[in-house]
Amino acid sequence: MNDESSIHEALQKAGGLKPGAAARVARETGAPEADIYGVGSFYHLLSRPDAKLRVCTGMSCLLAGADKVLAQAEKEGLPVEGCSCLAGCDVAPAVLKERRVLPSVTPEDMKKAGGDWKRMKPSKGEGFWAGVIGPHRDDPQNLVLNLAGKPDWSGAAFHKALEMGADEVINFVEQSGLKGRGGAGFPAHIKWRGVKNQAVTTRYMVLNADEGEPGTFKDREILLRRPDLVLEGLAIAAHAIGAKDIYLYLRGEFEIPWGVMEDAIATAASKDLFPGLNFHLHAGQGAYICGEETALLEALEGKRGMPRLKPPFPVEVGLWGKPTLIHNVESIACLPPIILKEPQWFTNLGRTEPGTKLYCVSGHVKHPGTYELPFGISLDELVEAAGGYEGELKAFSPGGASSGFLPADQRHLPLDFKSLADAGSMLGSAGVVVLNQSVNMKWAAREQLRFFEDESCGQCAPCRIGTRFLRETMDRHLNGDKQANSQALSRVAETAWQMNEGSICGLGMAAPLPLTSAIKYFPEEFES
Repeated sequence: MNDESSIHEALQKAGGLKPGAAARVARETGAPEADIYGVGSFYHLLSRPDAKLRVCTGMSCLLAGADKVLAQAEKEGLPVEGCSCLAGCDVAPAVLKERRVLPSVTPEDMKKAGGDWKRMKPSKGEGFWAGVIGPHRDDPQNLVLNLAGKPDWSGAAFHKALEMGADEVINFVEQSGLKGRGGAGFPAHIKWRGVKNQAVTTRYMVLNADEGEPGTFKDREILLRRPDLVLEGLAIAAHAIGAKDIYLYLRGEFEIPWGVMEDAIATAASKDLFPGLNFHLHAGQGAYICGEETALLEALEGKRGMPRLKPPFPVEVGLWGKPTLIHNVESIACLPPIILKEPQWFTNLGRTEPGTKLYCVSGHVKHPGTYELPFGISLDELVEAAGGYEGELKAFSPGGASSGFLPADQRHLPLDFKSLADAGSMLGSAGVVVLNQSVNMKWAAREQLRFFEDESCGQCAPCRIGTRFLRETMDRHLNGDKQANSQALSRVAETAWQMNEGSICGLGMAAPLPLTSAIKYFPEEFES
């Protein structure tokens, strides 16, 4: 293990990049002060320690009035700034108070603080426990994750996996058809075999719980409600690939889920459920890019979270140069039920893809929340489970900001990997954001572009320059600069192509989609 991994923790303990913090951490860790400053300045939660309150300006929060909350906080003189998505789209507008996300904050809540940020609290109470989950069907056999169920600390699935042996467990994963639920939809068994077949005997298991895609909050609910599935799934996967050390990378804003997982690890240890396995919790420091698996590995090693060039892939050269298996929270949590109930049961639950899927839905729906439904349901079916539309449907993002926008006439599409890819969009992590007829699509595209510009790591020029160019284009367009409009909009397609072909990771490839899809499906709004 590299000692640089302690840089993040030391900077967090120091309260971020306060005056003199870099020098103090350099003395403590032995790392050069310039490296400490470089790491600290990269992450939002470390680089701006004076911002005690951060108002989410993601799409769902803006639709719920986050701009008014931010304006009131500034009026009150509170130490506040806007920030990217806080995985609280179902309890919008969400506000980060130091490291705790507060739900459903109003301008009145900011006013009541009386200029003291420590007094700011939402009238609906703190924490994520207000999150809506469902629907709960009568037969629990139709649910894989069953977020309403109670944690099971028997370790039955892990013990069965030990009896089966690593090869048979991986065969089960292959037969089930499990694909990554974090966005890529890559067959899980291929990654498992990729790690297991490496000659290097030191391997690592990593959980990607850096849930930052705007519109997505399912992993938060799994960590809070079914930590047993997460730890047992990690143990099963680690045993199958021959790993002893398991790293759980949780985004820094997940203070409450962090506490739940700490307690869960302690519970498992007290029962000696997973002997020989070591669980390590690591807090992210505020960087959407660390959801990309190689950027996450860089962050775990104590560095700036910049994506690596591939190949080599993490299954060959991952954490500290060793073979590494990385999985999303939902993907890992599916493993214990698959082992216990066998692959065919899991496969039969889906329509167009195996299994069920946790769909997040927010925006203009009556009951935003997390819904476990058969993989491949349509938008109308999902929104029906969420109580129906608020107003007439105009557009929707099926997979968060990265998926762009689809018009209402594509509401019938199965919400799965292939159908949405064929439509020029993507399922991603299934963060569905619904927009009604009140939304100006030029405004919606600009706000999504602002997110990508803020969260670009800046490593590659196509992404660093392209995100800024596209956002500035929309600023000019919204400000009515006709000459600049026609010239800039004519270059959008070329810029999008350059970003897609030249960007190192998926952020730069997906960033133009909100604008290009809005122009494609709502051209009349860009002609005015």
